[in-house]
Amino acid sequence: MTETISYIINSLKDYYPPNEIRGFTQLIMEQICGLQPYQLLLGKDNDLSDKEKTEIAEIVERLKKSEPIQYILGTANFYGYDFTVNPSVLIPRPETAELVNKIIEDSRNSPISPLRILDIGTGSGCIAISLAKHLNNAEVFAMDISADALSIAKLNAEKLNADIQFIQADILSATKFHSFREKFEFLPRENKISSEREVNIIVSNPPYITEKEKTDMEANVLNYEPHSALFVPDNDPLLFYRTIARFGKQNLSKNGYLYFEINSQFGTETKEMLKQEGYRHIELIQDFYKKDRIIKAQI
Repeated sequence: MTETISYIINSLKDYYPPNEIRGFTQLIMEQICGLQPYQLLLGKDNDLSDKEKTEIAEIVERLKKSEPIQYILGTANFYGYDFTVNPSVLIPRPETAELVNKIIEDSRNSPISPLRILDIGTGSGCIAISLAKHLNNAEVFAMDISADALSIAKLNAEKLNADIQFIQADILSATKFHSFREKFEFLPRENKISSEREVNIIVSNPPYITEKEKTDMEANVLNYEPHSALFVPDNDPLLFYRTIARFGKQNLSKNGYLYFEINSQFGTETKEMLKQEGYRHIELIQDFYKKDRIIKAQI
């Protein structure tokens, strides 16, 4: 095992920084050999099978090509849960965990039951599932345009025992809004039958990277993660936020909340757009790196 660990480190030293290689090594040895980090030292003299060595060599070669380790291993940890991922969904990120944490903190003692939450652009389902696991009074819905993404999200919901209702729809297509409301009984205010047919929280981490930002992106993101979940036109960076905000005006309950993960370059613009759309109590929140990353607003 000592030789194999040295092989991983030496093979990747020209491609990644040392701390990242250490992380890769731990993940690889855990996934392929079933070893936790503390066991690496204890078992340094253990022999690996030929099959294990071959699998590790294949992973190393893929890492050399900048393929994300999460896609190679098929799993990513998010908010304490292991989510299945593949190139049809974005890899969950720490900034998104901060968004989830904010909603949980704000909603844990909510008197509303069930608390209806809609996650737009769910991808792997990491936001919707994490909220469902931590908010016992929540009824969670998750929407995505991609059938492939929804298949991964459904798999994760089943694996993590989370009760999520899924729908395939394009938030940018207004013609699908009506059928979407019918499915979940979300009706515009003027047609409401009861307040129970509304959503209390809409959350979204939509595409927000402009095309011109591609030149600054790492190859592991640009070459492997789904572009449809990443990019927006340079001339309309708030496309999804504006569309979802207007959707929220129709479908959020009175005093309902909208939560966004945003492009840090457009924090002020997103806040101003929400104000123009009639939202109030708008909060612009910075992430761990002191960048504008989360917006919370009330209808």
